[in-house]
Amino acid sequence: MLEIKTSVKTIDGCRADSIPDEVLHSSQPLVLRGLIADWPLVAAGQRSQTEASDYLLSFDSGKPLTAMVGDPAIKGHIFYNSDLSGFNFDYQRLHLANVLEQLVTHRDSSAPPTLYVGSTNVDNWLPGFRQHNDLELPDQSAIASVWIGNRSRISAHYDFPTNIACCAVGRRCFTLFPPNQLDNLYVGPIDLTPAGQPISLVDFSDPDYRRFPKFRQALESAQVVELEPGDAILIPSMWWHHVEALEPLNVLVNYWWRDTPSYLGGPLNVLQHGILGLRDLPPEQRQVWKQLFDHYVFNPDPEHVAHIPEQARGVLNPIDEATAKKIRTMLAQKLSR
Repeated sequence: MLEIKTSVKTIDGCRADSIPDEVLHSSQPLVLRGLIADWPLVAAGQRSQTEASDYLLSFDSGKPLTAMVGDPAIKGHIFYNSDLSGFNFDYQRLHLANVLEQLVTHRDSSAPPTLYVGSTNVDNWLPGFRQHNDLELPDQSAIASVWIGNRSRISAHYDFPTNIACCAVGRRCFTLFPPNQLDNLYVGPIDLTPAGQPISLVDFSDPDYRRFPKFRQALESAQVVELEPGDAILIPSMWWHHVEALEPLNVLVNYWWRDTPSYLGGPLNVLQHGILGLRDLPPEQRQVWKQLFDHYVFNPDPEHVAHIPEQARGVLNPIDEATAKKIRTMLAQKLSR
C-alpha cells in the first residue's frame, strides 16, 4: 500500500441541490461527505447488492453497453498488455441485466473476472434516473455518466473537464496528484489508451521504483481519500486521479463540465496536432514557435492586436461558435491533404 500523508480536504454540509460556488470553482480537490446520501440508489445499495441492481434495472433503456472484461489474473487492473501493443481486457457489448447478473454471480469469488462499464451517459442508458438521483449544477451543460463494475483499479489519468464524482454504491479510493506531477507519473502513449485519456504506467499496487524512480516525488504531492456510499469528490480540471473500486458491486455517477464552450474543442487534439506539426522541427524553429504560441495563445494581450481594426482581426477576436466552425472546417481541409 502506498504511504500518502495528505488527505483530501473535506467539506461537510453540502447538499445535492445547493453546492456553493466556491466548491464548484475550487482549484483543489474537495471531498463532499454525504452529498448524495438522500439518493434512492444509495439507500438501495446500503440494503443489498440485489436491491441496487434491481433499482438500476428499473431505468434500463434496453440498449447494450460497452463493457471492459478481463481475466481474473489482471485483478481488476484496467491496463495495457505486456508490450503496450494493446490492452489486458476485451471490449464486449452487453445488456445491463447481463452485467448485473454476472456481478451477482461472482460477488463471493476471491478472484472474479473483471467487469467494468465506464463513462456511460445516464440520460441515454438510464432514462428517468436523474429525476430521483441528481445534482443541481448551475452549468446546465454538465454531462452525467454512470460507472458500474466489481473491484477495479483505474490508472492515474487526468480529465480536461471539472468533475464531481458521486459514490452511490460500494466504496472507492481516490489518489490524486496536481497537474505539475506529469513528469513524475511516467505517462504512457497518448494515441493508444484504455479509455481515451493518457494514463500513468505505474502500478499503484506494486510500484516499480527502479523503473519509475521519480514516482516517489509524485507521492510527496499526493492526496488520498476513501469515499463511502453517499459521498462525492470534486476533481478540478487536469488533476491526475487513480481510482480503485473496493466492493463486488460499485456504482459511481459523475458530472463533467468545462469552463469554456464545447464548440472550442478538446485541448488534447491540439497537443496531438502540435506533435505532428512542431515537435520534430529543428530546435531553433521550435523556439520561434514557442514564442508565437506564447504571444497568441498562452499570454495573449489586447495590446498584441490593438493595431489591427477589430473587424479585421478574424480568429484573433474572441472565438464564437460560427468562427469555431470555420476553423474546424479549415483544419479538416488542410489535414486531409
